[in-house]
Amino acid sequence: MILIVDDKPENIFSLKTILELHSFPTDTALSGEEALKKILKKSYALIILDVQMPGMDGFEVAEAISGYSKARDIPILFLSAASTDKKFITKGYSAGAMDYITKPIDPDILLLKVKTFYRLYQQNQELNLIQASLRSEIEFRKKVEGELQERAVELHSILESIPQIAFTTSADGKIDYVNEKWLDFSSSKHEFPPTHPDDNVDLAREWQRTVASGKALELEIRVHPRDSSEYRYHLLRAIPVREGENITKWVGTFTDIDDQKQAVKRKDEFISIASHELKTPLTTIKAYVQLLDRSIGPDEPSRMYVERTLVQVQKLDTLIVDLLDLSKIESGKLKFNKRPFVFESILADAVEMIRQTYPDYTIVRKGRADVEVFGDETRIEQVVLNYLTNAVKYSPDQKEVQIETGVQPDGQVFVRVKDYGIGISKEHQQNIFGKFYRVDEAAGKFQGLGIGLYICAEVIRRHEGVYGVESAPGQGSTFYFCVPIGSKT
Repeated sequence: MILIVDDKPENIFSLKTILELHSFPTDTALSGEEALKKILKKSYALIILDVQMPGMDGFEVAEAISGYSKARDIPILFLSAASTDKKFITKGYSAGAMDYITKPIDPDILLLKVKTFYRLYQQNQELNLIQASLRSEIEFRKKVEGELQERAVELHSILESIPQIAFTTSADGKIDYVNEKWLDFSSSKHEFPPTHPDDNVDLAREWQRTVASGKALELEIRVHPRDSSEYRYHLLRAIPVREGENITKWVGTFTDIDDQKQAVKRKDEFISIASHELKTPLTTIKAYVQLLDRSIGPDEPSRMYVERTLVQVQKLDTLIVDLLDLSKIESGKLKFNKRPFVFESILADAVEMIRQTYPDYTIVRKGRADVEVFGDETRIEQVVLNYLTNAVKYSPDQKEVQIETGVQPDGQVFVRVKDYGIGISKEHQQNIFGKFYRVDEAAGKFQGLGIGLYICAEVIRRHEGVYGVESAPGQGSTFYFCVPIGSKT
């Protein structure tokens, strides 16, 4: 808005008419005093100020305006019919005028000057907005940087207090912080500790791949303190820190797990030795019980006890076989005798065995797999039997188990075993194929060590297949696996 200040209404009218014809909004004042009051209340883009007015003349008004912080930057265009003497004009500029125009007014010159000042005002307003925005952005950045610095200090304090080797990196993977423990294992703050030659791990290259993938890293390696040549197992874990979708930092630790590894090794050695030592006497016991079973007549009262003894001996024999397989898996000695075999034959044998063992259960067959598969026939049958046995075991109140087989379009044989038993919650499904893993709710009700599915998973992996489970609590479970038909590795 433009403020026109003149003591003569006719002059105001003519100026107002010219400006409003060109879409400039205007306001008016008939005296210097009235102009000052309006300037205090409103904002103006330009003030057109008559110099010669009764009371406060234009120079006094301009000087008063320059004293207002709110209005001192408003451009002033002086109008006067008085002399254009240099001293007179100089006084006007000294009082705060931005330009000077004399009466009678040339409308074209007036409009040219008004447009120029108005454009300058708009640009100045835009600059003020940009400046305010920049100032706000700077303050925000300072606040964020301060918060990030506080968080970094807090994180570093935490990493210094933990017993693990700890480090952080920038988003691109460059190490920017290590705790004191790091320097016990590495001579540089910017290089990973050297690993055991037999681990065949290039940590720098592995780290580059991790950063490129954006996924967390978990890796078992052996490192040694700088003051010792004894290597110890450590678990390297590194996770990305994200803000929204962007990775801003990585945080990692090396945790000493050597004691746990040695304990597991001793436990595996014990299991292996115990299994082998138990196998021989159990085989003898089983043979004697079978001879006893054959020598007792069908109507003998003691026959029932002998048959129950055989069942328990068979369970113990199965357990020992599983323990031996587990020991072989851990030592890398689990052998596979792969050759072509008819897949349907092992399915039929497994189903028939379960039907005889559990006559109260109905085993429903769906589909067929009349194809030849290259693999270990005994091991694949072991997986099918384990799936079926678990289906019976964990559905004591539902006497039907379904087994579906077939060939997928991608050339893989699939097996799906469905029961209507207790089911498995989502949180346990991802661990159900782990070694010694048992669902807490089922551990107290059903016998087992939690190694059967672990062995099944290893068998399927060694056949380059896939496995999994679909389940919900109270709605039963479906365990499945697929193996390629023509693999010969």
